[in-house]
Amino acid sequence: MNQQPPFELGPIRPVAEARSLLIRTTRGCPWNKCDFCVNYQDMTFSIRKVAEIRADIEAAAQYYQGHPFTSCFLQDGDSFLMKTADLLQVLALIRQHFPTLERITSYGRAATMVRRTPAEMTEIAEAGLNRLYCGMESGADTILERIHKGTTVADIIKAGRMARDAGMEISEFLIVGLGGRELWQENAMQTAQALNEIDPHFIRVRTIGVKVGSRLEQTWKAGGYVLQSETELIREQRLLAEALQGVSGYYSNDHAVNLLMEVEGRMMQDKPHILGQLDRFLGMSEEQRDHFALGRRLNYYGRMDDMSALDRQQQVTQRVAEIERRYPGQTEEICHHLREQVV
Repeated sequence: MNQQPPFELGPIRPVAEARSLLIRTTRGCPWNKCDFCVNYQDMTFSIRKVAEIRADIEAAAQYYQGHPFTSCFLQDGDSFLMKTADLLQVLALIRQHFPTLERITSYGRAATMVRRTPAEMTEIAEAGLNRLYCGMESGADTILERIHKGTTVADIIKAGRMARDAGMEISEFLIVGLGGRELWQENAMQTAQALNEIDPHFIRVRTIGVKVGSRLEQTWKAGGYVLQSETELIREQRLLAEALQGVSGYYSNDHAVNLLMEVEGRMMQDKPHILGQLDRFLGMSEEQRDHFALGRRLNYYGRMDDMSALDRQQQVTQRVAEIERRYPGQTEEICHHLREQVV
């Protein structure tokens, strides 16, 4: 299967869908104005015709020849803009050609989802679309307005509840550091409050990395946004995690852009462990924190426990010394540059 697949594929999919069947229902993002995002900058949004999607489903079935997929992700940014009848037809076709599927998933944009009726949401869920990835980003309206998210916290909460009530699993993405140094407390506390009201099945943490070419990069360079240090970002995440109350979903740092990928567990039962891992890093000396952060960003370390491996520790110590000689006092700038490179 190394040859180019004989069907369309979009540019991205969630980390959790790495082994999933990918079926493209739309191209690009209908909003495409979020300051932090560069995924669809050069792409005009369009909804694919059912006949095109049908041809791709049939081609994928032939290409994979009975591969037992358990998950299918609908690309690109907003399958909910399809007419309900068309989306239901596509879902039926996918399930017909891939009978081993346990779930069909999609991004779900709040501003689009709230236009659906509860009956439509239930019908879509019963047709097989049973997990949504929702880009909350922040639970603070001030920050959502600044980054031109195009939705409100009220709609984010409403959309999440609608999907839950329809029987869908909800996976909410949030971005630690999105408010910068100025609004870090507001970002943490108000995001936690919104999550408490939604009670999503998954809370997926992402750490800010200002992408080259993004509007946020322009704001940053103009002085309107101030990046936090790795320690400040963990402090923000610690405040957020502490403020989560009554949620039952799985809390995860499941992306390489995050410094502490070991910070995960089911809320609320694993909350002490989650806070303990964050406190473990914050309790290190400044020198140790810088050592781990650079080692992690340079891929010598995967987790804090890796610091106990003498060979890795020596390698990182040498690299940190080299970096300090060449770029004195620029540890945070280097960490951000490495973080920004992560796809």
